[in-house]
Amino acid sequence: MKPRILGALVLLSVVAAGAGVSLRASDRIGVYAVVEKVVLEPSDADPQRIQIWGAFAQAVTTNPNDYGDPQRGYLYYTCPAGKTTTCRNEWADLKSVAGKGTGVGFGGRFSGTGRIRKADEKPASPDAYPIDIGLMRMGSDGYHAAIANKLTAALQR
Repeated sequence: MKPRILGALVLLSVVAAGAGVSLRASDRIGVYAVVEKVVLEPSDADPQRIQIWGAFAQAVTTNPNDYGDPQRGYLYYTCPAGKTTTCRNEWADLKSVAGKGTGVGFGGRFSGTGRIRKADEKPASPDAYPIDIGLMRMGSDGYHAAIANKLTAALQR
């Protein structure tokens, strides 16, 4: 067999074998949210804690692409020691999307995402804010659109 034909057959078999393989990076976002409002404590000028109100889907740590059912309520965080600048930047970003129906993701899948609190629960014992890869706006592709639609539906309940 001629080398060109053999090379073409090898290339064709590699392409055919890979055609059924779907490559997808695992999702490392810890929390997807549609934020309704943000409350900074004790003040906007000197935030040390944050209440993030809205609908949230938190990462399931046993599957790199799975999220729990969306829940409405709020997340209550305090800034980890030595991370003030990062917290203030991300919290300002969260505040900028509040009430706009924009889907965002933050925190890390394996870094702890805190507890979603019911609206009638008094803010106490804040969780550590999950600093990881920053704040990310959700795209409009099928994957993010499906999550965003579920979060928006949870807000309407």
